[in-house]
Amino acid sequence: MNQPPLISVEELIDEFDALGDWEGQCDFLIDLGFELEKLPPEAKVEENRVHGCQSNVWLIAEFQRPDDADEIRVNITAESDAMIVNGLIAILLAVYSGKSPSEILKADVEGIFTRLGLDRHLSSQRRNGLFGMVKRIRAIAAQAA
Repeated sequence: MNQPPLISVEELIDEFDALGDWEGQCDFLIDLGFELEKLPPEAKVEENRVHGCQSNVWLIAEFQRPDDADEIRVNITAESDAMIVNGLIAILLAVYSGKSPSEILKADVEGIFTRLGLDRHLSSQRRNGLFGMVKRIRAIAAQAA
């Protein structure tokens, strides 16, 4: 399994800016979520579940060392049983998937969330779940570093 990011962070910001209002942005996030690779049933186990999320989220990471890279790359695949959360997963893939552990640990994901307005539009429970996923990804990167 190797879910490449569906969209770059720059494209995401441009799209959010073009859409303007939260309703359009939310619809866009849901559409992105529909494009995510589905996890196989055997990956949806407690060990892969992200705690702190209101909905069920399963996240797995695989490590790869491309021939032309000094550092390993972390490839992330995740899925939720909630449509909007799958869209948020697509954002996390744009920020983190395919990056080295050091790039993951340096990424200003909070700044990206603020730039996209997610800090204003997501409920506190959704924000907590989002940061639960971020915490899990950073822990994986720290362990791999």
